[in-house]
Amino acid sequence: MRKIHCLNKISSKGLSKLSEGYEITEDIEGACGILVRSADMKEMDFSEDLLAIARAGAGVNNIPLDRCAREGIVVFNTPGANANGVKELFLAGILLAARDIVGGIDWVKGDSEDPEIKKNVEKEKKAFAGTEIKGKKLGVIGLGAIGSEIANAASALGMEVFGYDPYISVNAAWNLSRDVKHIMDPATIYEECDYITVHVPATEDTKGMIGREQIAKMKKGAVLMNLARDVLVDEAAAAEALEKGELRCYVTDFPNSISVHMKNAIVFPHLGASTEESEDNCAVMAVEEIMDYIENGNIKNSVNYPNCDMGVCRTEARIAVLHRNIPNMLGQITAALAGQGANIADLTNKVRDEFAYALIDLNSMPKKETVEAIEAVDGVCKVRLIKGTLE
Repeated sequence: MRKIHCLNKISSKGLSKLSEGYEITEDIEGACGILVRSADMKEMDFSEDLLAIARAGAGVNNIPLDRCAREGIVVFNTPGANANGVKELFLAGILLAARDIVGGIDWVKGDSEDPEIKKNVEKEKKAFAGTEIKGKKLGVIGLGAIGSEIANAASALGMEVFGYDPYISVNAAWNLSRDVKHIMDPATIYEECDYITVHVPATEDTKGMIGREQIAKMKKGAVLMNLARDVLVDEAAAAEALEKGELRCYVTDFPNSISVHMKNAIVFPHLGASTEESEDNCAVMAVEEIMDYIENGNIKNSVNYPNCDMGVCRTEARIAVLHRNIPNMLGQITAALAGQGANIADLTNKVRDEFAYALIDLNSMPKKETVEAIEAVDGVCKVRLIKGTLE
């Protein structure tokens, strides 16, 4: 029985996708797979039985990715599963910023006991009127699953949309509306757009990517939106710009000791992926990814190993080798198989930065000493016999 441990509450719709032969276990030590949302795993020790971790969501800053890679543990996330939920939260945020709806609601609550409120509202409402978003310029930094959905939705609402992403995938490009202007320099967005929203992962390269220099280039009265990760924006610089009136509003769903005290900021809880539908979608994708890896060795949407898909094994055996990306690794692996006279029916070796992944189909059962010889190769992180038995 294959055991899966849940570090957080995972949608029952996702868990229902676990097929026969799987069970949920409270014992993390005996689990071959872990499903997680926000639990901090950075200081956790992992057992040799652990094969994969699937994050039911996009962000993986709670998981020690490099250490998992070194130990041969594949980490998955679920990009795009929560895209619609974040898109709808963005639409709520941009409308709140454009019309000062929050200020209007606060005025109504504060004046609720005044018997003349009906008369007063006609005089006071102009303070909260704001502007329409149609015809305004929106800059979207990051055109992945979420950024593309937002760009398309804003374009459909009549906004002039600029999109920046030097690493845009082919699929994302195909899904992008033809009305979205794909630009090559983010300075264009800072200088021309009325609204700017950022949708990139938090990495060492993107932390603080929108700081004083970038904010100084923005149009006076621009609205900055951050529903991705708080570390992407230098919030001290944003607070200063808001105080000076250089930014009109900062919209974020990351409350912290800085953002909650900003002038003219709209701050709400981190709700983008918290809809019932998003949680279901993320859980279903996470379960399907982890099952396909455990059963077939296929990798899709990993954040620390390369994607690799050889479908269902049709031969006698399949071996997976998780290894470092160093010279002659594949040669040593195939030499060990050749030494036992194994006939390789199919082989794929994929590379991602420092690590690589080899998936090998054999026409005969491998010998125990052959697998041990592969495990002994310097740079091999883990060897799995996915199908077959050791002779």
